[in-house]
Amino acid sequence: MPFALITLLFALCAMIGPLGIDTYLPSFHAIAKDFDVGPAAVQQTLSVYVFAMACTMLFYGTLSDTFGRRRVLMASAIFYGLTSLAAAFVPNIQTLIFVRFLQGMCAGSGMVIVRAMVQDRFQGAEAQRMMAMVMMVFGLAPALAPIFGGWLQTHGGWRATFYFLAAFGFVLATLLWRFLPETLPPQKRTPLKLGIILGNYLTALSNRKFRTMVAGLALMAGANSIYISSAAEFVITVLGMEATDLGWLFIPLIAGTFIGSAISGTFAKRIPMRVQKRIGYGCLLLACASNMIYNASTSHPVVPWAVLPITIYTLGISLLMPILSLETMGQFPQMRGLASSLQGFAQMMVFTLISAAIVPHLFHSGLLLALAQCITVVMGMCVWWWATHRTPAQP
Repeated sequence: MPFALITLLFALCAMIGPLGIDTYLPSFHAIAKDFDVGPAAVQQTLSVYVFAMACTMLFYGTLSDTFGRRRVLMASAIFYGLTSLAAAFVPNIQTLIFVRFLQGMCAGSGMVIVRAMVQDRFQGAEAQRMMAMVMMVFGLAPALAPIFGGWLQTHGGWRATFYFLAAFGFVLATLLWRFLPETLPPQKRTPLKLGIILGNYLTALSNRKFRTMVAGLALMAGANSIYISSAAEFVITVLGMEATDLGWLFIPLIAGTFIGSAISGTFAKRIPMRVQKRIGYGCLLLACASNMIYNASTSHPVVPWAVLPITIYTLGISLLMPILSLETMGQFPQMRGLASSLQGFAQMMVFTLISAAIVPHLFHSGLLLALAQCITVVMGMCVWWWATHRTPAQP
């Protein structure tokens, strides 16, 4: 199968969750007006989606270990299409909240199973290259989805967004059925026995090295949520710009992700992983230091200097993520799906905790946001170092 085609299929699978978030954001006001409710009620349609997606990430990896990767991906894509279609016909906000919960349950499969499939099919530098290419294409979704969602809202209303998501789910299921090969043969699958499945979860969760690696990776990646979840306040309050200027934050975020993933994929075979990791860590530390120094030296941060450290951070984490994700899942080569599930769940939980409990106390100050990013990144790096240098491997 051509490398470009399988990269595209993997990236489309990974996009399914974020598309359900970013595409309908421009329609929040229209949904509130249509159902005569406040913004808080519409916000619940996002919260339940993210919550359901995070929780089901725990199970999709195990399901794919039992039934095969391709079958689970196809089923989730079909049900994603059906729930999206149902969302387009809801009569009130309560029904939309319920349907969005069901939609979120279908959206958690993408990146979890893709990570496992990359490990099934590729090894070493090839696996890193594939993960980097997937992340590069996947990184386009947060940048393009709100723009396309705004166009859909303007020309077709908020229900048109869910028609699009339904079409995406059905088309993706068709592409997977037609082109995607199974990467986990039946003889390598885990039997569908509750005792065995629970035992596998206990094995993974009782492995201190794996737990610590997952925590370190989730913290390093979770620092990104500090600026994503405070986007509007950061741009309007801290930078003193307009709501229409959100691109000044999101374009640098996506640019760093795109460039970092491209570099990781291009040099996967040319530069040893340990060297790439050092470069990635260096970018994270440079981003944190420059962000702190700049915001401490001015009371009125301005672009581009206020967003340049954020770009450096996303570049660094995009260099590291393919390598560190593969190393984490490599702790359980016979349970890659389960390991990927736990990794995805941890990242979503850190994202949720930071955005819900920490950021609301910080987003009025550029310096406090920079400090929070610095603390989160350094904590993640220290935890990862402890996991890989001081925590003994367990059988």
